[in-house]
Amino acid sequence: MKKLVIIPAYNEMGNIVKTVEDIIEHAPSFDYVVINDCSKDDTKKICEMHGYNLIDLPVNLGIGGGVQTGYLYAFMEGYDIAVQFDGDGQHNGSYLEDMARKMEREHLDMLIGSRFIENKGFQSSFMRRIGIRYFSALIKFVTGKKITDPTSGMRMVSRELIEFFAWQYPKDYPEPESVVTVLKKGKLVKEVPVVMNEREQGVSSISMKNSVYYMIKVSLAILLAAIRG
Repeated sequence: MKKLVIIPAYNEMGNIVKTVEDIIEHAPSFDYVVINDCSKDDTKKICEMHGYNLIDLPVNLGIGGGVQTGYLYAFMEGYDIAVQFDGDGQHNGSYLEDMARKMEREHLDMLIGSRFIENKGFQSSFMRRIGIRYFSALIKFVTGKKITDPTSGMRMVSRELIEFFAWQYPKDYPEPESVVTVLKKGKLVKEVPVVMNEREQGVSSISMKNSVYYMIKVSLAILLAAIRG
């Protein structure tokens, strides 16, 4: 099984070393690739200095375009499993080996790391938790499947979904929409409990200023994905 960690990174100079070294130490059977999404800080310079496997995008594509680049790379390089793993230091590489074994053992199409199954570790802000619960309820309404952490950026997919996402992937705030698309296609999606960390440096791309746009856009995207099937 060829396994790849896709690390989308935009202005993560303060977190990228910790993120990559965590994967190297705790998930030795995985390869990784950092997708530098035209960062304005020294993310690219730091990756090059450490000799990290890097794809440097010439223009900013956003989180969806960055992750899709990783899926296209995984498809072209023949990977069997790929996992999105945010470059902000929020996720823990120690879960990846067990997640891959569960994927293979249970023949899953997607496996999501959820912070809300056991409610341990950093749980995000109160307002974001409200938003996450709203998306969880909306996804349950349109698919019949409860996903406790639909905005989780820690998600592992099979070879079939690698190929699908390489050519079709939401461009803007893609996590909830892509889950609905996969579920409506009848694919097998499960969650596993994980502990996530609070961001130590940098800022999230979803601020209070654009949170209303985020809620409206993602809600419409979920509904459209459900209609398309």
